[in-house]
Amino acid sequence: MKKRSFLYLNLSVLLFGFAGLFGKWVELPALGIAFGRVFFSSISLGLYLLLTKQSFKVASRKDLGLLLFSGAILALHWWSIFESIRVSTVAIGSITFSTFPLFVTFAEPLAARERLKARNVILALVILAGVIITVPEFSLENDTFKGILIGMISPVAYTVHTMLTKGLVRRYTGTLISFCEQSTAALVLLPFVLSLGARPSAKDLVLLLVFGTVTTAFAHTLFISSLKDIPARLAGVCSSLETVYAIIFALILLGEVPSAREAAGAVIILGAVIYAQLRE
Repeated sequence: MKKRSFLYLNLSVLLFGFAGLFGKWVELPALGIAFGRVFFSSISLGLYLLLTKQSFKVASRKDLGLLLFSGAILALHWWSIFESIRVSTVAIGSITFSTFPLFVTFAEPLAARERLKARNVILALVILAGVIITVPEFSLENDTFKGILIGMISPVAYTVHTMLTKGLVRRYTGTLISFCEQSTAALVLLPFVLSLGARPSAKDLVLLLVFGTVTTAFAHTLFISSLKDIPARLAGVCSSLETVYAIIFALILLGEVPSAREAAGAVIILGAVIYAQLRE
């Protein structure tokens, strides 16, 4: 079961690595991309639940409230990633998300009322160092720094989302949890998207369809399912690999050559993640 969960986790992170590419390919504002992603994701998940005759029922109002709040947090998470990519690069948007393990390292023991392990703190700080190395200049005049500031909203939001989902995953399937969260995120983003008045092209719709079904609905369901057997802290550390994948995909498919700083940061992050997985 644990090996299968590791497979789910790593496959989901690999698919998440494509997210930044869609942020560049789709010619819409960050809010429009985030909405399109969760809109098509929620539709595909809803159809899957119907076709497989799975229940949509949530056992209690408390659980429903947690799912709705988690979905709203998810909307904030994805907006911040795409806005960060829009003002900077795919690499920067992904690297800022890599600080996710730092936040979840402190949040998980706090939620479980467990002692904080020095080894986990050091590992999280190593990943943070990998992110800091990528910053060329701490100035609001610098697009990279602006991208990092906006992008830092993402790991905080995703930490809250992961901790909430971790408590629900033993009572509901990953598919149902994903459906509730994606649908809520779509409803939260809808009024903001309508106020933009942006109209997607046929190309944008096709890209968002693929984005929503494969790299969101499928990948997010895998990630949630992996939390049944893997600690949120370790899932957070492994999620840092999304940065490495994003930089590689952006280099191959977008021609975005990473700077020496970005490459060094990616190597540090990759080393920390490999160490964490091998140790587990």
